[in-house]
Amino acid sequence: MTLQDLIKRNHEIWEYYVASDIKRLGHEWPRGEYVRGLVGDVGALVKLTMGKDGLREIENVDEKLAHELGDCFSCLLLIAEKYGIDPEKAFLDTMNELEARGKKMDLARSHSL
Repeated sequence: MTLQDLIKRNHEIWEYYVASDIKRLGHEWPRGEYVRGLVGDVGALVKLTMGKDGLREIENVDEKLAHELGDCFSCLLLIAEKYGIDPEKAFLDTMNELEARGKKMDLARSHSL
C-alpha cells in the first residue's frame, strides 16, 4: 500500500467514529480532541515499550505494541487531515531538514517550538 492508500483507509475507518460521536454526543469531536487522544495512545506506547525492554510485565507485548503503533500512526494521519497538513510532504521536508542538520553535526539543537 502507498501512503495515499493508507490515508484513504484511515479516513474510511474514522468515518465510523465520527458517526458514532454524532449519535452519542450530538457532534463530532473538535480536532484538538484527536490530539489529546494521541497523547493517551503515546502514554500506552511508552508503557508497552517499557514492557518490551523488560521494565514491566506485559503479556503479548509484541502484539500490543504493534497495535498501539498502529493507533498512533492512525491518529497522526487523522490529525494531519484535520489541520490541513500533507503528511507525506511534512515527513519529507522534516527528513531533508534533519539531513542538512546532520551533515553540519547540528542535531542536538531543539527546533520544534
